Amino acid sequence: MSSQNQNNRKEVMKTLEPEIDGLIGKYLTPIENIWQASDFLPNSQSDNFLEEVKEIQEISKELGNDFWIVLVGDMITEEALPTYESWIMDIDGVNQSPENGWAKWVRQWTGEENRHGDVLNKYLYLSGRVNMREVEISTQHLIADGFDIGTAKDPYKNFIYTSFQELATFISHSNVGKIASAKGHHALAKMSKYIAGDEMRHHMAYSKFISRVFEIDASEMMIAFSDMMKHKIIMPAMRMRESGGEQGAVFDSFASVAQKIGVYTGFDYVDIINRLNSVWNIDQISGLTDEAEKARDYLMKLPDRMHRIAERYTPDVSNHQFKWMIPA
Repeated sequence: MSSQNQNNRKEVMKTLEPEIDGLIGKYLTPIENIWQASDFLPNSQSDNFLEEVKEIQEISKELGNDFWIVLVGDMITEEALPTYESWIMDIDGVNQSPENGWAKWVRQWTGEENRHGDVLNKYLYLSGRVNMREVEISTQHLIADGFDIGTAKDPYKNFIYTSFQELATFISHSNVGKIASAKGHHALAKMSKYIAGDEMRHHMAYSKFISRVFEIDASEMMIAFSDMMKHKIIMPAMRMRESGGEQGAVFDSFASVAQKIGVYTGFDYVDIINRLNSVWNIDQISGLTDEAEKARDYLMKLPDRMHRIAERYTPDVSNHQFKWMIPA
């Protein structure tokens, strides 16, 4: 990105910064009012605590290993939150100053996201279905390894990424909840529903950020969107590994299991592209440069192209033996 474009993006971020307080009030929930992990977990001070834990463990036996593999992967992804916060804090226009509106958003967004990994971690521990030490090692590796989503410090590309990724996690947690509900695991289903609700609010906020940029700098925003989609959206857990493994060694197996049980599939990826094209009114934006018009044309044709790829894709069910799972 040229220095001129970089400076233009900084100016757009500065222009939009006064709006952040209003967006925080609309899309984030006051700390005193939002749910906490303890709302979904057995009360350790209760006389019925052990009985409630035993009930969770008995119900958990009804869900197969594939389900728990996906839930572990989702939890590890959520627990790597420090990496995501530090990445966003480095975007052009965001800084650690208490007066910086964007940083205020990032901190409060992080506080909401932090609860997701927290509650899933505790629930997995109580379930008795997974090897928590192996899970914890994978989590620490993912944080230590970091990630590179190909956005550098570009706020346009970064907020495209978060708009996409928040919707992807909404889909994943929603589908986990549906599977849990079908097996009578109602507490886990409710938990997943609430997490998904948070993800949808966050998606709507980041999508709003992009909508405002389109109003101010439509051509450069269109080009940035096209560039991100040409390189595909890299999942935040792409470098996921197990103990003794190499970076990314386990991600493909995890993603294949998620596709196999219908938690997150190639068709979901296509649906997200369609939604973003629609919410940002890609087909209606006027006054674009020639380069931006070409970018728009690519974006409008992309869903059909990706749908054909999804139809041909067959998950690799190579029966990887996840160290997260307790041997039968």
